[in-house]
Amino acid sequence: MKNRSKLFLAILLIFASTNLYPSVGSISSLSLTVRQTPSVTDPIVTLFGQLKPARKSVKIEVQVELSKKWRSTLLSAQTTSSGTWKIEAVATARDAQVKYRAIATIGKSRINSAARSIKIRQIPEMSSYDPSSLILESGPGGRIHGMDISRWQHPGDAPIDFVKMYGAGIRFVLIKAADTQDKYDAQALKYLIMDHNAAQAAGIYTGFYYYATLPDSTDEVVITQDAQAQAQKAIWRLAALGGYTERDLAFALDLENNCVQTSATGSCAKYASRNAVTLWAKSWLEAVEAKTGRSPIIYSYPQFLENAMVRDAALAKYPLWIAHYSLNPFDPLTQPGLKTAGCFVTPWTTANCSSLWVLWQYTSCGIAKKYGVPGTRVDLNVFRGSPSKFLELAKGTWVPESADLMPIQEPTQIVINSTTITNSNKPIIFSVDVNRPTGLPVVTGTVKFVADKIVPLPTGTTQSAIRSSSGRWTLTLKGVPAGLWSGRIIYSDLSGTHATSTSPVLLEVSPGPTPSPTPTPSTTPTPTTSPKPTPTKAPVVDPCKNQIKTR
Repeated sequence: MKNRSKLFLAILLIFASTNLYPSVGSISSLSLTVRQTPSVTDPIVTLFGQLKPARKSVKIEVQVELSKKWRSTLLSAQTTSSGTWKIEAVATARDAQVKYRAIATIGKSRINSAARSIKIRQIPEMSSYDPSSLILESGPGGRIHGMDISRWQHPGDAPIDFVKMYGAGIRFVLIKAADTQDKYDAQALKYLIMDHNAAQAAGIYTGFYYYATLPDSTDEVVITQDAQAQAQKAIWRLAALGGYTERDLAFALDLENNCVQTSATGSCAKYASRNAVTLWAKSWLEAVEAKTGRSPIIYSYPQFLENAMVRDAALAKYPLWIAHYSLNPFDPLTQPGLKTAGCFVTPWTTANCSSLWVLWQYTSCGIAKKYGVPGTRVDLNVFRGSPSKFLELAKGTWVPESADLMPIQEPTQIVINSTTITNSNKPIIFSVDVNRPTGLPVVTGTVKFVADKIVPLPTGTTQSAIRSSSGRWTLTLKGVPAGLWSGRIIYSDLSGTHATSTSPVLLEVSPGPTPSPTPTPSTTPTPTTSPKPTPTKAPVVDPCKNQIKTR
């Protein structure tokens, strides 16, 4: 295994060096966690942490405390581009209690982590090395049990106790890793970094999912390019973690929303067509598979698969993660994806109307604290198949090359497709594209209008940028008075992936017609009204009423 080396808790591993390096914690910080990871051979110890601010390829060394002195070991690793690092090592000593610390070398400076202690426990002897023996089938119906998590499982930034989760029988956890919208994508990254190595150190297999928002377009070229751009975001996120290891399940596409326009009240004003949703999904899945060498998983629910997508046979090769609640997973004959009468027609539907699912999200109402998760509720899943079949989802590693990593300040170019100006009573509307050096759309960021400082726009002017597809926005300015206004449309990316670019604009706004004054209504006597009856409180609806809670 990558980064695994012999961990000898004896003098043979120790160098004579006992240097105490100066701390530069005011510049950076380094965390360290030490866990004994469940194994079927010699005890495995996992050391992991994160360097903040994140720096790639920083050398991390581990020291051990012996006779009250810190001594160097042969254990080392390098940080990923997200600043995380991990070392898995074999312990040959038994029932030993030791203390470790990690040291990051940045130039001529050294950063020490806090010291962490661990007592290594003996494990029962096993006649053969079989990883599947650790994959307990302790879930409902004798299936392998798992869950999926996101920022909602970290109220107040509280950490998840993955050791308790493992002890409760969970063997895989699917972590939200990325999102189409930049705000939620940044949140996903924060908690992905917290959870990924911690879950694996506890012995839990990890997977990832990408929440998709589809483009507002019927153009097949735009739809395909948007899917490929969003797939690129998922690939960059995976590369930031160091790629796929043998404890990672394949990336999943969370496709459950085909709304492409919302109204002022927040309801959906426009949905993508079935052909558009299907084309987008295939393009995303194919792009991720081509880069990583693993078939991604697709997550959705039966009604969406039937009503929002076309039954395309090309999708059937991708493992299906199906969400279907209110069914009893303890009944071995229960099948998710079945209607009360008839079939859900999807690419994964069989001749007898059942679904060829691989993962089943059977509840969103699991008792969180039972599994070491802060909060009250959590999504629970089961795997369909044997432990050896489960391990096939983690088969095949992918180590990213430098070109696979998210770029930093990549040059961009703004193209203003159109500008609509009517008069001062109407909004000014821009259609704006922003492209990468390859001509493909940018993946992150947004656009805004900034007036020249010499003649700034009045305070009442407002603007909004609505993303219609990757790298394409509709920018709307309201309240611009009549006159000649100069300024710039600026593209910026808070993630630092793409560089800022600008395009000058000159706006000539003519006066709008003066609206007729509203007549003053004549005064009418106020009628006497009867006292209003006290409204009856609406009954409280329990969203978990018909769901499995697995107390």
